[in-house]
Amino acid sequence: MDWARFQGQAVVEPSIYAADFARLGEQLEALLAAGTRVFHFDVGDGHFVPPVTIGPVVLRSIAPLVHDAGGVLDCHLMVDDPAHHFPEIAESGGDSVTFHAEATDDPAGVAARARELGLGVGIAFKPATAVEAAADVVRAAGADLALCLSIEPGYSGQPFMPDALPRIARLRELVDCHVQVDGGIDEETAPDARAAGANLLVAGTAVFRDVPGAYLRLAALVS
Repeated sequence: MDWARFQGQAVVEPSIYAADFARLGEQLEALLAAGTRVFHFDVGDGHFVPPVTIGPVVLRSIAPLVHDAGGVLDCHLMVDDPAHHFPEIAESGGDSVTFHAEATDDPAGVAARARELGLGVGIAFKPATAVEAAADVVRAAGADLALCLSIEPGYSGQPFMPDALPRIARLRELVDCHVQVDGGIDEETAPDARAAGANLLVAGTAVFRDVPGAYLRLAALVS
């Protein structure tokens, strides 16, 4: 995946983890029609984070719909051994993988494995991880994006941590790539996250409670 196509843009990424899975196809079609082009896809293994979330079976089912409309699937891997999952993510239609700075001692090697499969690369870090340490991992991996979590990873619907704002701002100073924020993003917090330097804003509960109206309002707020 070439993340450069989104250079200079503020992008709202609906987080599929928060969708109504009884209506998933319908909701994705409505968001695509409203202009969504990047969807966030959370994978949790029950070890790195407590819950087992959605995985390749769901990814395979939605990838054709998303890709046919010109969209991409940005996969956030909250897992202990990210490289192990890359082949199946790629085969299932994932376009980019974001793995955690805390999950590997070899970020460059893990990133290289993703690139061999044609995947974009992101680095995520938890709220307890120092921004400077995470930025070192981002640079070592040559990442396309750096994901500053504004909640503890694993569960959708948590409130935004206000101390994420200075962390986003510091990250923006330290890295030369997209800066993404995930957790508690809604119509109140999105403008502040954008002002702090994030240009990829992941929103789950806020988007899927009102599809596609909430997406359109968020996109207008951060554009």
